[in-house]
Amino acid sequence: MQELYFKEYSNCLQRDMEFKVYGHAGKPVIVFPPGDGRFWHYEFHGMVNICKPYIDAGRIQLFCVDGIDWESCTNKNGHPYDRIRRHEAWYNYVVEEFIPRIHEINAECNGGESEKLLATGCSMGAFYSGLFFFRRPDLIDSVIALSGVYSANLFLGDYMDEVTYYNSPLDFLPNVPEGDYLEQMRQARLVFCVGQGDWEEPMLTETKHLKEILEQKHIPAFVDIWGKDVFHDWPWWYVQLPYFLDKVLD
Repeated sequence: MQELYFKEYSNCLQRDMEFKVYGHAGKPVIVFPPGDGRFWHYEFHGMVNICKPYIDAGRIQLFCVDGIDWESCTNKNGHPYDRIRRHEAWYNYVVEEFIPRIHEINAECNGGESEKLLATGCSMGAFYSGLFFFRRPDLIDSVIALSGVYSANLFLGDYMDEVTYYNSPLDFLPNVPEGDYLEQMRQARLVFCVGQGDWEEPMLTETKHLKEILEQKHIPAFVDIWGKDVFHDWPWWYVQLPYFLDKVLD
């Protein structure tokens, strides 16, 4: 398996950011880390190895982005106003700097061509996968979100302003008007999965809420709720990811 490591300066964040790429070709997959996670967590927890058959076959190329949750969402000592704006700076880094780099690297590996991204992640990574898709369906055409929440409430409590609103899909998605933006969402391949076992609340509640909104907006999605034995941890995500990759990939 080809592995590439990068450390590059981000103007959006005013700091160096690291990332790793796994694979020699295939659909570009942006991998968001779990809560307080780093770019190396997917490999550390064994998920890169789970993806190895798809990577070796040239079906996917993983791009594992670095996180800064401890400066934003999980920074309990900071004021919500500052925390959500630090998160927004990271969001801008991903959209304006990291995703263009994905396409540069992916195109070099695919005969000069790249395509829209598949976004995936577990727990907090699932939240980010959904968030980036719902904000930028022009950049992402597939999502596999495992055990996520889909509002900012869990991180910021009752705090709400215009920046928080656009980082909380359960709040802004019901208000998306008809038009091209919504039509792009309707053309995507979307998977939102959650279990009903230990540590899957409030993920279960928010996934059910998301399902209702998607149905109201006529956005097709595979919202799959697994059994009461399915808990919020890596052993189940090892099972779920290849199951859904087989359904999402061409």
